[in-house]
Amino acid sequence: MTAYQDFIRPSKKDQKTASESVHAYEAMVRSLKSSNPIVDIEETKEKIRIPKSALELLSTILKAMSEGHPVSIVPVATEFTTQAAAEFLGCSRPHIVKLLEEGKIPFTKIGRHRRIKFDDLRRYNTQTKEDQQQRLIQMMKSDEESELYGA
Repeated sequence: MTAYQDFIRPSKKDQKTASESVHAYEAMVRSLKSSNPIVDIEETKEKIRIPKSALELLSTILKAMSEGHPVSIVPVATEFTTQAAAEFLGCSRPHIVKLLEEGKIPFTKIGRHRRIKFDDLRRYNTQTKEDQQQRLIQMMKSDEESELYGA
């Protein structure tokens, strides 16, 4: 399986193909009645059963690719080292260690090594972004109330 740091950046050709197919694909997946439909691969003449949830995930991947975003799949149970967590969040390893020791992100310790579950890291990242957005909104409201913006 591709590791979290092995992002797949779509080529221009892949981006165009994804863009051309994403809406039709999403409509097809929405119309499925079965939770485990059989998919017919025209090129190889094979038929395979795929969980609908996996097909829905592919829809998300196609949408991201059509927008030119890099894509990576990480099993939720994946555990990161402090270095990998720092790379994921875009900060330094010492900062991650500080966050762990302050209890802001749950972790387990194996010997001297800390391990962080991807789901906990993702949750922290999401919460941090939401907090930042709320602070920005508060700052803007405060500035408007202080009439710092010209009318």
